[in-house]
Amino acid sequence: MLVKDFHFDLPEELIAQAPPAVRGSSRMMLLDRATGHFRDDHFRNLPTILRPGDLLILNDSRVIPARLYATRARSTHTQPNSPDPTGRIEVLLTQHLGATDWSVLVRPSRKIQPGERLLFHAPNQTQPVLEAEVIDATDFGERTLRFNPVENFHAVLDQIGHMPLPPYIHREDRAEDRDRYQTVYARKAESHQPGSAAAPTAGLHFTPEILAQLQQNSIQVEYLTLHVGLGTFQPVRVDDLADIRLHSEHYTLPAATAEAINRAQREGRRIIAAGTTTTRTLEHCAQQAAGQLLAPHSGETSIFLSPGYEFKIITGLLTNFHLPESTLLMLVAAFANRDHGTEAVLAAYNHAVHEKYRFFSYGDCMLLL
Repeated sequence: MLVKDFHFDLPEELIAQAPPAVRGSSRMMLLDRATGHFRDDHFRNLPTILRPGDLLILNDSRVIPARLYATRARSTHTQPNSPDPTGRIEVLLTQHLGATDWSVLVRPSRKIQPGERLLFHAPNQTQPVLEAEVIDATDFGERTLRFNPVENFHAVLDQIGHMPLPPYIHREDRAEDRDRYQTVYARKAESHQPGSAAAPTAGLHFTPEILAQLQQNSIQVEYLTLHVGLGTFQPVRVDDLADIRLHSEHYTLPAATAEAINRAQREGRRIIAAGTTTTRTLEHCAQQAAGQLLAPHSGETSIFLSPGYEFKIITGLLTNFHLPESTLLMLVAAFANRDHGTEAVLAAYNHAVHEKYRFFSYGDCMLLL
């Protein structure tokens, strides 16, 4: 298949630039995988749409304030840490590599090469609070930075970092984004795996009240962690799906979740993934298990799911509406139906455009069952 097979026309005004006024008030389209039929509904009805005994799995990774702004250090012996006045550099932390090393995206990237030093300042402070050296460079703006050690890196991020809103949100981040571009169940970041560079957006719809209603309706809720990085949102730069390669992302499958999945499969109960990140983690774990029971573990996944893939764990998917020609849209098409999922999903997307659904991270959602 070709990437262009996943194109659809999306008016710019349907791209949500802010979250809905009330979390959980989004619209939700229901898509029947067997027939391809769809209908309009609302996310608040999820607890009554799912059935008692269903297992719902959520990604509890926390989004960190991963967008930073730097200046280039002057390469002089007298003032090596003076900022270069030629303009600021945008730095997006995408993956923690260990110790003080990070994979990042930089923009503009042409002049940012290995050996360059970047300075990160807090507002109204003349001395940088962070410094980093570029130690590696690859294509498309990807760099590896080695930060000078600081006592509490995450505290500094909280001080100077910005929430990493996607590029299709054409505004600066606001104070409200610290809360709304974060799921209500996100777990605290840890030093060895600090969090995500983008939100697992299907989870943004959930509220404590809806989670309580799910439990009251005997719908089991469990969690896993996949730290969202380039593997989830990198643009596609090839023409054929066979040539797509994703970056790896770190995940953890806890014991309680592995046990819940094994039991649900044994009892023939439905397993619904909230989001493409949850889906990719579960299907990667199924491949690792090779037909055996799932076991708790951590690892890296770069799995790419496209039409023709036979899903081994999930039987339902809650997901937002995705970019044209994106790997996330390909995953949804793969799950919708093995034989005609692409046609069914594009028909549903065209309906969403006609009915003026809100698209992408802060937008509405779709439930495929």
